[in-house]
Amino acid sequence: MSTEAKPPIIEQTGLKDSLPIPPDQQMPVSSPQALKQRLDWGEPGLTILDARDNESFLKEHITGAMLLEFVEDSISSMSRDRDIYVYADGEENAKQAAEKLRNKGFNRVSRIEGGLKKWKSIAGPTEGRAA
Repeated sequence: MSTEAKPPIIEQTGLKDSLPIPPDQQMPVSSPQALKQRLDWGEPGLTILDARDNESFLKEHITGAMLLEFVEDSISSMSRDRDIYVYADGEENAKQAAEKLRNKGFNRVSRIEGGLKKWKSIAGPTEGRAA
C-alpha cells in the first residue's frame, strides 16, 4: 500500500480554480469554464451577481444571475460562506463590486474573468431581451 499523500480532492477534480478563496488572500478570478461546469453539474450552492446597470441586465445576463443593485438590501441574509460570482462591464468594475461584497463580510467572492463577453464565447447560457 502506498503511503504517498494524494492531493486534496478539490485539486484532483479540477475545482481548485473555480472556488472563491478566503478574504485574507488575493481577490480570486474564476474562469467562465469552471463556473459553467459547476452550473452544468447542477450545484445549488452559488450565487451569480451582475454588477452592471439595470438596462444592461435586462438586455442580457448570465442565466440565473441577479442584479446586484436590486439584491443589495436582502443580501445581508445570505450565508457569508456562500460562493458568490460577480461580473460587470469591465474587470475593474467587477473587482470593485467583489471588494464591496468582501467588505460586507462575504468570504467566498470571485469575479468572473472576462465578464459576459467571455461567458458568451464559451456558449454559456444567457437570458434577457437579447438572448
